[in-house]
Amino acid sequence: MSLNVIGPTGTEEREQALIAKCTEHVPALLAYVCRLLGGDRHKAEDIVQETLLRCWCKYRSGEDMLRPWLFTVARNLVIDGHRKKLVRPQEVDGAAWLDLEACELDHIERMLSAVVVSEALKALSPLHQGVLHQTYYLGKTVEETAETLGIPVGTVKSRIFYALRALRLALQERGATPVRSDTETPQILRHRSRSAA
Repeated sequence: MSLNVIGPTGTEEREQALIAKCTEHVPALLAYVCRLLGGDRHKAEDIVQETLLRCWCKYRSGEDMLRPWLFTVARNLVIDGHRKKLVRPQEVDGAAWLDLEACELDHIERMLSAVVVSEALKALSPLHQGVLHQTYYLGKTVEETAETLGIPVGTVKSRIFYALRALRLALQERGATPVRSDTETPQILRHRSRSAA
């Protein structure tokens, strides 16, 4: 950070000496303030600039006391900034409302999807509804479903396949687009089936 004096530079010896002394302390002051602010260099530069402005306007002591004076003023400015932040309402960056909006939209989307799927499930036969209820909603494996319903494992797999196909068609009739094509293995068979070993 370089020291740029704005306004009248003055030709008096005191002003020239003050500028020279301040310039000498700026790197150490900037490093100190940057540490106080947890590495935020932009805020640190603002604090150093305000410190130098106050020095220019108010500093009257001898040159040997300039460095402690600068560091004390900078430290007080950091503390004041922290206190102001605690008093005023919490600052929110510009993108925070987008996250909240996305959460609300996602929740609404899930609710609408649940309603559409529920209506589409009503269009299935009771056998297909039963097998999907056991596997998807109750989380049972194909083997557990076969045992609960008293039918062979192959029959459960077949009913799941045809139930998912019928559900996909029912969803398409209601304007919902399917996520998978008919040629893919139903997710229930890939994730819930366990070997009998």
